[in-house]
Amino acid sequence: MSSASTELQSAYDECRSITRREAKNFYYAFLTLPPERRRAIYVIYAFCRHCDDSVDTEGSIEEKLATLSQIRQDLAGSPLTGAAAPVFVALADVANRYDIPQQHFQDLVSGVETDLVKTRYADFQELQQYCYQVASVVGLICLQIFGFQDLRARQHSIDLGLAMQLTNIARDVKEDLDMGRIYLPQDEIAQFGYSEEELKAGTMNQQFVELMRFQATRAKEYFHSGFQLLPYLSHRSRACPAVLGGLYCGILDRIESHGYDVFNYRASLTKGEKFRLLAQAWLGSYLHGVFPTPKAR
Repeated sequence: MSSASTELQSAYDECRSITRREAKNFYYAFLTLPPERRRAIYVIYAFCRHCDDSVDTEGSIEEKLATLSQIRQDLAGSPLTGAAAPVFVALADVANRYDIPQQHFQDLVSGVETDLVKTRYADFQELQQYCYQVASVVGLICLQIFGFQDLRARQHSIDLGLAMQLTNIARDVKEDLDMGRIYLPQDEIAQFGYSEEELKAGTMNQQFVELMRFQATRAKEYFHSGFQLLPYLSHRSRACPAVLGGLYCGILDRIESHGYDVFNYRASLTKGEKFRLLAQAWLGSYLHGVFPTPKAR
């Protein structure tokens, strides 16, 4: 084996180790993929983790922005020449093998950058753009690896990413507040007669419940479209997004079952519930027309 082949194999192994250590639920969903596609997905996860970790460390915003700028430079070179860090060596190979547009990676970096410089969203249009960058583009990258024939798959993949990120936002209202961030659109907070002051105080009232019900309903609509992606994928690939989407549907259902009280309860699933949802989504992805959906309430 040449030194270049050894380096590439080592880079792939490092990405697998990162995914196994950090991905938790995602890792088990990835196991449903054929080996070659699974190996590529590990690289994508490791790159996403690399971007997140680059802004989660100590340092000024300026230093973190400089780090992201360096990532952009590494990306610009990676498809042709690779970069020293293992994740970029593997990423260059994956991008070439699966014809992944570099703009997807650049958009992801833009989303991570947004979290450093933006703490409020005036309306859903602004929020949707952010969700696209941090979640939907990951779905589009994965779509290249899964393989598809019909271009309609792209919009469904975008929508599944939006649904999952909107679920994250609903679940993490309190945690985001602790970091000074509010992802709920400002105009919708006002529309439901709620206020930022009440949000910061953790005020649970009917206005907040209606605001959160509105957010959940929108997420469900995106899930409905997102799960229509599955028939466009091969049986060997569709289980992965089915499992991931099923887990997030479970979280959304749990938020609703707690009466949208995300201040006092962080929606999560037990290990048994996760494995049940994994099994249901995996099996359903192989059956025609049987896809996971959030419960109607």
